[in-house]
This record gives sequence, C-alpha cells and structure tokens, in this order.
Amino acid sequence: MGLTKPNLAMSFLRFSKKGASQSLLHQLKYKNKPEIGIELGRLYGNILRQSGFSQNWDHIVPVPLHPLKKKKRGYNQSEQFAKGLSEALNIPVALSLIRVQFTETQTRKSRMERIENVAEVFDVDSLDEIKGKRLLLVDDVMTTGATLITCANVLLEKGSKAVDLAVIAAGKNQ
Repeated sequence: MGLTKPNLAMSFLRFSKKGASQSLLHQLKYKNKPEIGIELGRLYGNILRQSGFSQNWDHIVPVPLHPLKKKKRGYNQSEQFAKGLSEALNIPVALSLIRVQFTETQTRKSRMERIENVAEVFDVDSLDEIKGKRLLLVDDVMTTGATLITCANVLLEKGSKAVDLAVIAAGKNQ
C-alpha cells in the first residue's frame, strides 16, 4: 500500500497529551458526549467557510467504525464531527465508506503496525456518492495518519476525483 497525497490535510486542534484536546476527545469517544463532535465540527466548519473552503468538496466522508464498535459506543465520533462540518459548510455527509474488518485499538502501535493493522479494512458500498467527487475525509484524531491514508487510498481507487483530510486534532498521542 502506498502513501496518499491529499491536496489539503487540516487539523482544528493540536493534540496534546493531558491537554484540552485530549480531554475533549476522551469525552467525545468514551463518555457518551456525541454533541462535542457536532459542536467542534460546527466551529471548525465556520472557520473553513469564512476562509473560503465551502466550495471545495462535494461530500464529507467520516472514517467509519466497525458496526460492533459503533453499536457498543452508540455513535461514530467521526460521523458526529462530519455532521457539524456539514451544517456549517452546507455540504452533505456521505456514509459510503465502510469498515469491513474489526481491528484492535491502535493507540499503542507503531506507525508500521498501524498501517498493517488497517490494510484491507475499508471499502465503499455506494460508488454513486464518491465516483468523480471531491471529498473531505474526516476523523477525530490523526497520529501517524495510517487510517486516513488507507481510507483516502480506497476512496481514490474507487474513483473519487480528490480526497482532502480534516481531523479534530493532530499530533502524537504517546
């Protein structure tokens, strides 16, 4: 699997261990606070809109959770972020990227282990929403970029015109 080259890779916050960004993400992911993702998406979406980015994408695509993990958590935190971005940017969310394999958490893995852990994990179930489209792929946090690279490559291989990346927070979590 090769690396991908998005036109844009953006982060709303810088991830800092034991900082405000980690606290927000922890609340969003583990404390049943999906509204945090929506609000962060709205805030970031307003910044992107005011900066002239609202015409850059046809759809916003959240990184999917495996159905078992989504059922356990009750929601996908990346999808919540996408909903807030969608409201602010007036761009629809496309749930066409799917996770076809369950993977263990990546929090304690090296970059190479993360890339290997997510290879062959994602697919597209609706080509209509992505073929020839400019997509904004979103996730909650980016550390090594392994998940986003894998997802972007799948979307491009399936016919997307372009894939840009946006996350709530980026930086090392270890």
